[in-house]
Amino acid sequence: MRTLVLGLGNPILRDDSVGLRVAQQVAAALGDCQGTEVAEDYHGGLRLMERLIGYDRAVIVDAICSGAPVGSLIHLRVDDRPTQRSASAHDVDLPTALSVGRRAGAHLPPSEQIAILAVEAGDVLSFGETLTPEVESAIPQATQAVLQLLGLEKECA
Repeated sequence: MRTLVLGLGNPILRDDSVGLRVAQQVAAALGDCQGTEVAEDYHGGLRLMERLIGYDRAVIVDAICSGAPVGSLIHLRVDDRPTQRSASAHDVDLPTALSVGRRAGAHLPPSEQIAILAVEAGDVLSFGETLTPEVESAIPQATQAVLQLLGLEKECA
C-alpha cells in the first residue's frame, strides 16, 4: 500500500507552515521505514489532488482557523470543514478536486483512506518564519498523531 504523508503550508506565513514542520518531524521519525513517502507542498485544490495520484492512502497535515484553542489538533475527513490549503477562493475544494480526478480516471486514495490532521493556527497572515508558541508546542503531539494514523508509532518512532 503506497502511503503519502503530505505537510501543507507556506513557510513564510508563521503558523501556516505548521504542516511543513510536522512533515519534517514525521520524516525524521520514520527514518528508513518503507512504503511511506513524506513530502511538503503549498498547493490546494486541483494541484493537491494531483499530488495524491498514485497513492492508496494519505495523511494530510495543515493549519486550520476554526475558532478552537490555538495549538489544538483536529482530526478531519475529506468532506469535513476545509483547512487552510484544502480550499481556496480561487480553486476548487478537496472533495471536488478528488471527484474530478476520479472521473478523469486518476488512481487516488479512497476518501476513507485520506486523513487530515489540522492544527489550529493563531497567525496565518503575518510574514515570519517562527510559529506562535502554542502551535510550536503542538508539533510533537501532531507528529505522534500522524504516526498513530499510519499505525507506525511503535515500529518507526
